[in-house]
Amino acid sequence: MPPPVSPLEQSKDDQDDLVFLEEHPAAPASTGARNVWRVMIIDDDEDVHSTTTFALGNLDMQHRPLEFVHAYSAGQARELLKHEREIAVILLDVVMEQDDAGLHLVRYIRETLQLHDVRIILRTGQPGYAPEIDAIRDFDINDYKTKSELTRIKLFTTVTAAIRSYEQIRKINDSRRGLNQIVHASTQLMALHGVQNFAAGVLAQIGDLLGQEANGVLCVQECPDSGCHELMVMATAGTYRHLDNITLTVREDQRIHDALEQALAQRRNVYGPDYVVLYFAGKASRDFVAFLELKRATSEIDERLLEVFCSNVAVGLDNVELVSHLHNAAFYDQLSKLPNRTRLVEILDAALAGPARDEATLSLVDLDHFAETNDALGHQFGDMLLVAVAGRLQTELGGQLTVARIGGDIFCVLGDSAQVNPGSILALFQRAFSIDGQDVQLSATLGLVRLCEHEGSGADALKDADIALKRAKSQQRAGHFYFSRSMGVEIRERVRMMHALRTAFGQNQLFVVYQPQIDLATRRPMGAEALLRWQTPDGKFISPDRFIPIAEYSGLIIELGEWVMRTACRELVDLRAAGHHDFMMSINVSQVQFRHPHFLDMLRKALEDTGAPPQNIELEITESMAMEEPDMLIKMLAQIKQTGVSIAIDDFGTGFSSLSYLQRLQIDRLKIDRAFVTEITGSARGSSIAEMVIQLGRNLGLAVIAEGVEDERQAQILQSLGCPLAQGFLFARPMTATALNSWLSNDALEGAA
Repeated sequence: MPPPVSPLEQSKDDQDDLVFLEEHPAAPASTGARNVWRVMIIDDDEDVHSTTTFALGNLDMQHRPLEFVHAYSAGQARELLKHEREIAVILLDVVMEQDDAGLHLVRYIRETLQLHDVRIILRTGQPGYAPEIDAIRDFDINDYKTKSELTRIKLFTTVTAAIRSYEQIRKINDSRRGLNQIVHASTQLMALHGVQNFAAGVLAQIGDLLGQEANGVLCVQECPDSGCHELMVMATAGTYRHLDNITLTVREDQRIHDALEQALAQRRNVYGPDYVVLYFAGKASRDFVAFLELKRATSEIDERLLEVFCSNVAVGLDNVELVSHLHNAAFYDQLSKLPNRTRLVEILDAALAGPARDEATLSLVDLDHFAETNDALGHQFGDMLLVAVAGRLQTELGGQLTVARIGGDIFCVLGDSAQVNPGSILALFQRAFSIDGQDVQLSATLGLVRLCEHEGSGADALKDADIALKRAKSQQRAGHFYFSRSMGVEIRERVRMMHALRTAFGQNQLFVVYQPQIDLATRRPMGAEALLRWQTPDGKFISPDRFIPIAEYSGLIIELGEWVMRTACRELVDLRAAGHHDFMMSINVSQVQFRHPHFLDMLRKALEDTGAPPQNIELEITESMAMEEPDMLIKMLAQIKQTGVSIAIDDFGTGFSSLSYLQRLQIDRLKIDRAFVTEITGSARGSSIAEMVIQLGRNLGLAVIAEGVEDERQAQILQSLGCPLAQGFLFARPMTATALNSWLSNDALEGAA
């Protein structure tokens, strides 16, 4: 890290030839000032410090060498600037400790420290953090550059321009009037939007600076590098207003034309006895020149003031174009030129705040299967197709509509409900789009929101339309769906629950309980089913029926399921250490978890890491899982069986099993659903389904267990039907691992006796 102040080496090994117009040596600024230009580099990247000093270290500017002052944060810069003096230029990073640390530092320099002479050049490696026009206007920022565009020569040019500006400002400190007017002029100019308004403001400010009414013309020379020398009139004042919006030629006014051409050719200001021509060097081959008639010849201080003014205005012109570019990039889609999502939200906010909301509808238009078209015919073809869709939406739905593009193949239409309706929009896609000699047929799916039924911001309305779009796509393509409040409540509750579940898992609010499985003949515990529970900090329990689907929807079930599996395996190992060697541990597996490509690896790793014996582990899958893609399941179960783990089908009888597939599945046990156990004593049908499941298990050589046994009568009937095992509140409620260990040692033995 370079020291806070680094003197310059005087080696002359630089090979770049940088030539500037000859200028007179600058006089010492004030008593005690050193004969160097002091440049402060404020950046949190050490490489930026070293590359900057390397690029500028052995070059003279304005016949003086440079001395660098280094700060590696906005905080360090604040401390240095309290006692460092004679800083000519500050090269300031926009993004440091915070995204806007640089802009806050500018405010501190200008307002708190009252350092108005120092020139500030903003730099950023992140173009998205460009300064707002208010910051450029209010804090007298000398220039703004992205780090990628600051080549060595451009860096030298930028710093030299800043030092020249600083030198000139210091020289005219005795003329407060001029300096104050320049600052005022810059502030006024930067408040103007658009290049033409800015140009008109420049003429007015030049007149104020010289103490007279503006009387002249400002022109831009278009594309001089390509041989084009046309002078386009941007603004006029006084007796020259008749020249507005024309191309200025010798025929129009030879005196003005020749004077402007002279300034452009010499790339400098030209001072005549009764006129002045000011030269503003612009970017992108756009140079600006202004001609003003004078009532008196300019003085030396006038010329110095005008030099400073021109430097500021040249930067201002660049900044106006930069802000215009940033505005377009921030608010408009570059392909279709339509408003983008950000701009659409602003338009929606305005519509919701006004009377138009009563009759307005917002519709998302999602092109169906556009990705396939893009992949098949190429991205260039896809771009042309998107532009064609944008054009048709704009021209054929009627006037007074807002059409935006908010995503790759998603458009948005906002306007009167009579025009923004599914029939009108979908009808636009009945005709093929002709692209590059090919006819392409598209369809679209719509999600709509009536603004009169919406409560919230523009961003919320867009979210609601997206909810409706997802519902439409889930039902059928080329259809539509209107948002309703009930849909919003449902989605928001799901999202709220999803975030709460993630937090609960991270804060150990989820835990595993175990419900014993009993031999009906001996009433001895033979195993237990591991069950996941969620208790909130206020003591409330969230039902698994509510949070398990959310965990599956969000993908959290993968991590949750693996944790339950490992927890249950460790508990089995502890129980075996306590003497319960023949105990079985049943673990439920979610469909999402079961279909994860690494599920087998998770199972093997859990068995290996915990040391749990696979022959004492049983995985429970639902009947619906067993019947979906059975060929894939058969292969998967065969691989699981190779680990030594057994398989049970949970909730058997609630689905539509194919007995032929059931025979091919390598399963070990059927579990009678609690609904059929309840029917044994509570339904006219009695034990018919439970009896059939028990008989089926016997015929297929499968073990059978009944769940949800709550009274002795149910237990006796199941036993008489030949069901060997059961679980339910009659025997024991689900309990924690500690309680299970105690129960097995005491209560279970008493129950068996």
